[in-house]
Amino acid sequence: MDSDSTPEPQNIHRLPTTYQPSLPPPAESYDLHRDAHTPIVIDNGSTNLRWGFGTSSTPFSGPNAVAKYKERRTNKPLLLFGEGIDSESGARSQARTPWEGDVLLNFDALENALDYAFIQLGIDTPTVDHPVLMTERLCSPLHSRALTSELMFELYGVPSLTYCIDGIMSFYKNNLPPPSQPFTSNGLVISFNTASTSVIPILRGKGLLSHAKRIPWGAAQSSEYLLKLIQLKYPNFPTRVTTIHTNWMLHNFCEVAPDFPALLRKLQDPLNMRASEVVVQFPFAVPVTEEKTEEELARIAEKRKEQGRKLQEIAAKSRMEKLLQKENDLQYLTSLKESKATDNKKEWQNKLSSEGLDNEAHLDETIKKLESDIKKARKKEAGEVDEGPLSPPILTMSTFQQEEPSFPLLEVPDADLDEEGLKEKKKQKLLKAGWEARTRARKEKEREREEKEREEKKEEEEREMDLGGWSRRMRQEQEALMTKIKDRARRKAALGDRKSAAAQARMKSIASLAGDDRVPKAKKRKGGGEDMFGADDADWAIYRKINTAAPSSDEEEDLEKLQIIEQKLLTHDPTFTTKHTHASITSQRSALMSAFRPSYGEGNIEGAMRLHLNTERYRVCEAYFSPSMAGVDSAGLGEVIQNLIPTFIESRSRPQSLDYPEDRAAVIQNVFLTGAPSQFPGLKERLHAILQSLLPPGSPISIVRAADPVLDAWKGMAAFTQTEEFAKTGVTKAEYEEYGGERIKRWWGGNWNSEFVPTAAAPVDEDDDDDRMDMSD
Repeated sequence: MDSDSTPEPQNIHRLPTTYQPSLPPPAESYDLHRDAHTPIVIDNGSTNLRWGFGTSSTPFSGPNAVAKYKERRTNKPLLLFGEGIDSESGARSQARTPWEGDVLLNFDALENALDYAFIQLGIDTPTVDHPVLMTERLCSPLHSRALTSELMFELYGVPSLTYCIDGIMSFYKNNLPPPSQPFTSNGLVISFNTASTSVIPILRGKGLLSHAKRIPWGAAQSSEYLLKLIQLKYPNFPTRVTTIHTNWMLHNFCEVAPDFPALLRKLQDPLNMRASEVVVQFPFAVPVTEEKTEEELARIAEKRKEQGRKLQEIAAKSRMEKLLQKENDLQYLTSLKESKATDNKKEWQNKLSSEGLDNEAHLDETIKKLESDIKKARKKEAGEVDEGPLSPPILTMSTFQQEEPSFPLLEVPDADLDEEGLKEKKKQKLLKAGWEARTRARKEKEREREEKEREEKKEEEEREMDLGGWSRRMRQEQEALMTKIKDRARRKAALGDRKSAAAQARMKSIASLAGDDRVPKAKKRKGGGEDMFGADDADWAIYRKINTAAPSSDEEEDLEKLQIIEQKLLTHDPTFTTKHTHASITSQRSALMSAFRPSYGEGNIEGAMRLHLNTERYRVCEAYFSPSMAGVDSAGLGEVIQNLIPTFIESRSRPQSLDYPEDRAAVIQNVFLTGAPSQFPGLKERLHAILQSLLPPGSPISIVRAADPVLDAWKGMAAFTQTEEFAKTGVTKAEYEEYGGERIKRWWGGNWNSEFVPTAAAPVDEDDDDDRMDMSD
């Protein structure tokens, strides 16, 4: 579809050129917490680090990344954190995050980030004399936990350290129990994180981590997947699309489809696809054009016109010389063929070999090729109108009735002429050759016209006798031509893929031509053994075969034939309409592609800087339910939820499994969503449809999104630090030194690993068993 037929989109969104940094919370004096041992809450996320005192209502926040950068003017090393990295050009390439995917590994970066966090809190003591509540991932590796504990106890000297899971704490914030009451809520927490998605059942306020599942797909993978889809769709986009851009598009335009296959069927209609698209306009600069006066424009136009005339003269002269050369070659080869009757067989064969001809069949083929080329050249010359001084006059019927123009200088020997006379003789020679060529072309045209009239009369008689048979034959010819054009386009497209069979065959042809040292005898005689590729018409046939950019005369002839056949069918066959023409069928097939990616003209700079997002908006979010479509070998969110239900039913031997139907209903029918990706439009509706298909008909289903999906995890942690239960959940410095950094206590909001089953070396008091949760198998 060309630029004129591309409608101007309505829902254009400008890409933000600057990103506003998040405002920190109001400054709070550290003197209020100096000797109060106020707990410090740290939400160590893969994207953002949030920290603050447990008594605060709003945390400090910043991108969880650090960069060591040397300032150019003063040559001093800088340690930048979070949004400060963007303040220095070149620092982003040095940025590092504590996380590698969903695993905490870079502890140098974590140490630098915690240094910044404690400085922002105003802590000016040698050690951090405050209990710390810190998040960790579901099923966090022991190595990561041990090194984090070592960092907190050995470097910062915290008195106690508690680990928790952010999704459970967000659920706790949205279901806060009354004061002095235990936390006994039920639900299924779906936590959407940066590098993973966790599904955690919670029964009577305690997480059933033996049934919890983690999907290796999160916002980071979604953003990367969107970037890949954009790069595939726009491989030649003028500017660079970064992860920052795709993050902004992901959280502003992507949504979950209630029924993805049905949506794709709906988007097969180009109108529906255009209605669903979102256009992102990247910044662009309009080139400044210098205004010229009318005199300058007229002077430039006259100069171009003069250059065009000169080029036409040169081209006409070149064509005429080539035509004369071919006519001379044809005359010589014809005389060579006639000499067969007078020469003996050996002499005649020697003449053929000297001209680079193998046998008489090769000679006949060459003569036939020359006659065809001369015929085409005469037609082309007869149909052109040149204004150059070397061009012959325009021929009309009266021209042929006149006598042949005289060219007296052609009979004069060159020795009797001066320089001006030789030039005039050469000019008359060209004029005579042109006059003769046009005369022959006009006669050939008359013969073709008479032959065409006879064919049309014969076809008309056939059509009058059997219209149905004629129509079937014409349609078969149309179908054959369309198939031929389609196959040619498919082969041309296949040559763009270097791994395709057509591209491999093309490379073999090029390699064989490059390595061919054989030179025909005729080429040796003419060029002294030099590379004469292109001197023969067969060479150009090979060139057209390996060069996809070369114009194909066969393609033009096929299109002309197709137009003639379709015009005849439209005129005489009432059942053949414009919908059956090649142009209509091609436009129908390309309408969907045009709606998928509208094209703009070459001069439209604004249109070239646009991204049209349609199927990508839904495809990226669909990967949460089908990670395999993005190349991740994992079950989707719906499959994980489906597999949880029979697991609950079979787990009757566990003290905290879902033994009773009311418990199972309380968990599976109360779904809680948290995390920034939980705000995708359509997510609640999609989960509701999944649960409806899994539960008995009429079962009540409640799907609730966190009040603040981004900050509720930190707020829930802060609220938990104000309870009496918090003091029983932390590992103290003495316990760390005795049992190691992998030690954690059992409680409803944290991880537990089977390697930490209580032993004689690390006993657990029976009184504490109610406050600590055994999550081992």
